[in-house]
Amino acid sequence: MLRIHFTRDDLARVRFAPRPSPVPELHAALLMLGAPHEELLFGRWRGRLLRALPAASGPLADLVPGGVAPRFLDVLGGTREEGFALIRAGRPEFVRSELERVYAGGGPVPPWVRALHGGEAGAWRTLDRAQEAAYEAVLAPVWPLVQDLHRAEFTRHALTVAEHGLDAALTASAPGSRLRDGVWEWPGVPAGRDLRLDGRGLVLLPTFHWRGGPLVQDLPGRPVVLACPAGRGLPLAPDGGGTREEALTGVLGRTRAELLHALDEGMTTTGLARRLGVSNATASAHAQALRAAGLITTTRTGRSVHHERTPLGRLVADDRP
Repeated sequence: MLRIHFTRDDLARVRFAPRPSPVPELHAALLMLGAPHEELLFGRWRGRLLRALPAASGPLADLVPGGVAPRFLDVLGGTREEGFALIRAGRPEFVRSELERVYAGGGPVPPWVRALHGGEAGAWRTLDRAQEAAYEAVLAPVWPLVQDLHRAEFTRHALTVAEHGLDAALTASAPGSRLRDGVWEWPGVPAGRDLRLDGRGLVLLPTFHWRGGPLVQDLPGRPVVLACPAGRGLPLAPDGGGTREEALTGVLGRTRAELLHALDEGMTTTGLARRLGVSNATASAHAQALRAAGLITTTRTGRSVHHERTPLGRLVADDRP
């Protein structure tokens, strides 16, 4: 279980990142590439990217020899360039100590990593090229969608804080968690950990690629950043031979994808059933599944049941290039 300990000052310093941050999202995506689960949403995406990753991105794997990345990569930044610049601006002694930490288990150290340990400019250029190549292959094709989904999550968080308070907003961002006596408890996190904010505050950053537990940036003197998996993930960039609509069908199933597309305007269950050529009961069951996924809303007026897309549903159903 992860336990995050708040002081009174910390509760006043919780904020939701106003925009997505390219570097953490890229690193979350690279972690997901090596995680052989969630095949429904990520299987085809993973297979395509593993085949398409350019050789120039290869040095990034050298930085995680045991599956743990050096913490000097833990930066935010509102743009890719700003994030990369923050990595390069890391204190030399911090970069050295982190490289020594991740290679402490032994094993050969690649020459360019040794050069990075020594602060050589050529090694930093190698890292810059690797980050750039990985970004262009993995994140650039879906970055506009990530930005849209982040805005939807930001809006959802702000509304929850306004209507129900910060406690409810925090626990809503991590289903199954709870906040009591100033401690936010996350059950199900494999490694038990007590994280003390000590007045530094907390930044909540949704991530749309990583589906595991929370990713924590915890560096001295900085606010703690908690990257939380948001929603149910993305049907990421369509495979080269398919359309975005086909990718959506692969995730939701044909009938649910057709139902979501049919709701370009609000519609009753009976109207949906007629449009899709299914029974009212079948249309209702599929609508219930999409509602549970946060893609549609349902309201009842008398005996009539009316369905509409949520903002997230509109983003997901939008098959424009």
